[in-house]
Amino acid sequence: MQNLQKIIDQHVNDGLYPGVEWKINHKGKIFKGKSGCLSLEEKRPIATNTIYRIWSMTKPIISIVILQMIQEKKIKFEDELSLFLPQFSNIKVLKNIKANIEDVVNIKKQPTIKDLLMHTAGFSYNFLGDPIGEQYHRLGLFCSENTSLEEEINLLSKIPLLYEPSTNWVYSVSVDILARIIEVVSGFTLQDQLKKRIFDPLEMYNTGFSLSSSNKLNLMSSYHYDNVNNILIESNTHPRKIANYDYPINNKNYSRGGIGLYSTLDDYSNFAEMLLTGKTIYGETILSSELLKQATTNQLSEFLLPFEIKNFDIEKLEENVFEPYGWGLGFRVMIDINKANGIGSIGEFGWAGAASTYFLVDPKNDLTAVLMTQVFEGSPTLSKDFVSNIYSNI
Repeated sequence: MQNLQKIIDQHVNDGLYPGVEWKINHKGKIFKGKSGCLSLEEKRPIATNTIYRIWSMTKPIISIVILQMIQEKKIKFEDELSLFLPQFSNIKVLKNIKANIEDVVNIKKQPTIKDLLMHTAGFSYNFLGDPIGEQYHRLGLFCSENTSLEEEINLLSKIPLLYEPSTNWVYSVSVDILARIIEVVSGFTLQDQLKKRIFDPLEMYNTGFSLSSSNKLNLMSSYHYDNVNNILIESNTHPRKIANYDYPINNKNYSRGGIGLYSTLDDYSNFAEMLLTGKTIYGETILSSELLKQATTNQLSEFLLPFEIKNFDIEKLEENVFEPYGWGLGFRVMIDINKANGIGSIGEFGWAGAASTYFLVDPKNDLTAVLMTQVFEGSPTLSKDFVSNIYSNI
């Protein structure tokens, strides 16, 4: 990993990232580093316990809690959505994937818990270029910091599905629904359940939906990468972009499933390390080995592959970074090493966040790696260089 510092320093010195932190744990040997600052304007160096908005790296944490509830037999994979949230009982689906929002038909089957974990439940996302994503945007779904998770899910239940459940893969708000199901089944808030089930056992004491006054000072500023001029600019470049979702600092009542958590490099590394075995460093079981294996094995049929995530303003992707991957129950999963140019390992899994945070877990190599920064639509070479350097050195 000796060249990694130079490589990441170059990304920062080229003005592509304000600051970057990383941690690699290979067979118990830790490689850790940082480069740059918390804010381009103030030039404050990266602090101990720098805080990051982890955006969609919230999702794997929610997925693990759902899997815990399956382990406890409180829910089942085949349970239908309306069993927990009856407001979805009469949900409709677009007649076809390009239909007018009023042109709907009855669904043939209800989405299941497994569909929600797999993003095959029929939902969409505000920033996607389909009619349902556009409707989410018009209604401001999940954009406000002042609404409860329950209120947002109630709003979502009035919007049709994009496609018949189990027939497509579309990245979606389905994990927000899972978060609400956690509340309904447990009878407690999502914040309470995450603290009890994940954060306390894994000693993730700086992870949550709100920040203390001291942690607020350690929050890295967010930017957007202007790929035309190769510079960082303000993050709110377009009202449709995910950067414009409210991500409150001090609202202790705020919670979501797909986004919303703050975390640190060390905290999230603790979560990644747990995913190697399903256990804490003290041997306490977070998730059984059987369910962990199922969650980190591709669940998508061949006709749903390869999957892709494409913003509303992109007609065709220059490169589909998910070409080598399948999807498990909350994670991308490497299934074709040749499509990854030989870099990586079959069975490696993980996910990323909208502001260029990234993590991987590789059980075969006893390896975890976490990369933290705060740039929307960041230059993709950073995570590529990060992963390539790791696998060229292990």
